[in-house]
Amino acid sequence: MSEDKLDDEFEREQFEQGQVKQEQTEQLQANSTEVQSVDSPQNIAADLMSPIQKGHQIISKLSQNINSALIGQESIVEMALTCLFAGGHLLIEGVPGLGKTLLVRSIAKSFSGDFSRIQFTPDLMPSDVTGHAMFDQKSEKFRIRKGPAFTNLLLADEINRAPAKTQSALLEVMQERHITIEGRSHAVSSPFMVLATQNPLEQEGTYPLPEAELDRFLMNILIDYPSVADEISLVKTITTGTIDDSTLMEELKPITSAKVIMDLQKLAASIRVDDSIFDYAVRLVTATREWSGVQMGASPRASIALIRAAKALALVRGSEFVTPDEIKNVALAVMRHRIVLSAELEIEGVGVEQVIADLLAQIPAPRQ
Repeated sequence: MSEDKLDDEFEREQFEQGQVKQEQTEQLQANSTEVQSVDSPQNIAADLMSPIQKGHQIISKLSQNINSALIGQESIVEMALTCLFAGGHLLIEGVPGLGKTLLVRSIAKSFSGDFSRIQFTPDLMPSDVTGHAMFDQKSEKFRIRKGPAFTNLLLADEINRAPAKTQSALLEVMQERHITIEGRSHAVSSPFMVLATQNPLEQEGTYPLPEAELDRFLMNILIDYPSVADEISLVKTITTGTIDDSTLMEELKPITSAKVIMDLQKLAASIRVDDSIFDYAVRLVTATREWSGVQMGASPRASIALIRAAKALALVRGSEFVTPDEIKNVALAVMRHRIVLSAELEIEGVGVEQVIADLLAQIPAPRQ
């Protein structure tokens, strides 16, 4: 198989995809221009706003748009957007039917991004995730068939149902943002984010995620049932005048573009962090390695993740700098999957959440 032919076919497909994306972006910008004139009061006020304030304004609209579809999960939406703007990947645990797929689709549609979903099963092959080279009998040439990983937001549903060989296919694209096919490396679209789900109740026929792969996820969150009031609102919305829940997605409108999402990621990276906050984050992580009852503590990657997630959360909340509160708010999601407890603590019924809560209570935070 000729590598030049593969490259030509892949580059042609990438060019065509780029043309479509550019047209969508230009249309989105044109629509935005029609709404507000250059001299409108809104634009004059926007000129006086700082970049952080402008970014927070866009994120607020994104959040409202997503929450209009995913009813009753405001905290989950906030953490998902935090992970997106931190440039990380998200592991979600929760029972079926709580809107995990709806969350990913809503985020993707809110910035006109591409969305792919993979249902992980024991017979899923690595090429089913990344893609492969195939011979086209009509053109008598080899071409690359891109897998679902060539997208902006990838939902890996029930990721622990696939064997380690298939799970490892995600490692390269999660860390390097590249996929290797037939010895050639190909970049995925930007922004890129993997949102993987696990069912915490069903363990039969599952393969535990290796520590190396768990560590690639910036955050791990638990999605719980909505409140009774929110569930009533959800049921009314879906069952009034509609025959299925697709109405929720139809009402969502693109708020921004993929380019703006990448700009917001850069803006989050520029949020100011005081030396005392760096010290506090590192002390929290290093304490897990010496904590009683902890078999394996968090690695330095957890310290990096704490700061990145705290920066993104500060942007989501419209803050110009990171405070200890942002560190505390993301600590559980960042460290939950990076700590392994001893058998003694598990027998006593002590969970990772309790250990992290004790850490936050006993390690003093810097004064604001």
